[in-house]
Amino acid sequence: MKLVIWHNLLWSRYKAGVFSALHRLSAARDIDVFVHQIAETAADRAVLSPVDRAWHDYDYDVLFQGNYAAVPRVELFRKLISMTFKSHADLVILAGFERPEYWLQALTLKLRGKRFAVFCDSTLNDNPQSGLKSAAKRLFFSMCSGVFCYGERSREYLIYHGVPKERIFQRRQAAALPRDYTPEGALNARVAAMAKAEVPRFLYVGRLAAEKSLDTLLKAFAISCKTLPKARLAIVGKGPEESALRAEAERLGIAEMVEFAGSKFDQDLTEEYQKATALVLPSLSEPWGLVVNEALSFGCPVVVSERCGCVPELVVDGVTGFAHPWGDTAALADRMLLAVSTFADPEATARACIGHMAGFTPAVAATGILDGVDVITKRDMPREVVA
Repeated sequence: MKLVIWHNLLWSRYKAGVFSALHRLSAARDIDVFVHQIAETAADRAVLSPVDRAWHDYDYDVLFQGNYAAVPRVELFRKLISMTFKSHADLVILAGFERPEYWLQALTLKLRGKRFAVFCDSTLNDNPQSGLKSAAKRLFFSMCSGVFCYGERSREYLIYHGVPKERIFQRRQAAALPRDYTPEGALNARVAAMAKAEVPRFLYVGRLAAEKSLDTLLKAFAISCKTLPKARLAIVGKGPEESALRAEAERLGIAEMVEFAGSKFDQDLTEEYQKATALVLPSLSEPWGLVVNEALSFGCPVVVSERCGCVPELVVDGVTGFAHPWGDTAALADRMLLAVSTFADPEATARACIGHMAGFTPAVAATGILDGVDVITKRDMPREVVA
């Protein structure tokens, strides 16, 4: 059987990890997998980390070099429609449903009578659900033989838009961890780093964009500093809000306690997770929040907005972290202070966090895709045992 997957950006390391695991596991089910990467990167991703092809250990091609947004629309549409029309795949999984090109692909497949599915990482918290847009989404999903989603929040989104439960395949989300990563190594490194910690250190990782609600984080940190005057906040990432956030830190009188660290990746980013008291993700809109996977995998607990998609699966109250109502500055400050006292035992905390992530690996995520493919194509195949 031939499975073709469409994905938007080669940049995505976590998807590279999942697709590489899919490549390794698919042979046991007699499935030939090929991935079409539409473009290399996007402007808001390129500032965070470079494209690294070493992560991509599977069969793929890249249709357009450089920035997705720079690809001429006519050429993009022509190429995707042509390749989709000529496809001999038994099943096609589309990259999404929010772009015109995905609609053109879906209509092409529908006209050809070909089965196709789609990836969905949206939740009801992302944007208001207008009548016209919701109707369009319902139409798109009605054409699909299946939808692969991430977690309970995404499943709720699909049910809201009329997708039958039997067509929903809820799979795990997995981060792209270092190739030499081991749970034991992460535990030991976390304990060693925290033994050197002299003050509480909160961490944010991601784009500096309005939907991340970093102004709320700065205000909550300022409140926390009244109880923890030696605390520090590291903001890792780049984005359009940086100047405004620096000005806000100055206005709040916490500029000397806040480090705008710029973009970090690989070992530099790993070290940030290892030495942080807690990762804080206060976002208004966060379909999942892969930085939460990363932090927990390195033994670092989290304080996360309830609007983040990963909360039901990853945030175990008082064990792996805390959730707070979005936009509630006082509640966020309270959870940050609570994290300092609750997670005062670095080894016990790291064991709980790392242990919880055992079920969120690329192999588990890939197996979820293969299981869904078998159901959609009505194949009765033996399942792999994934540790």
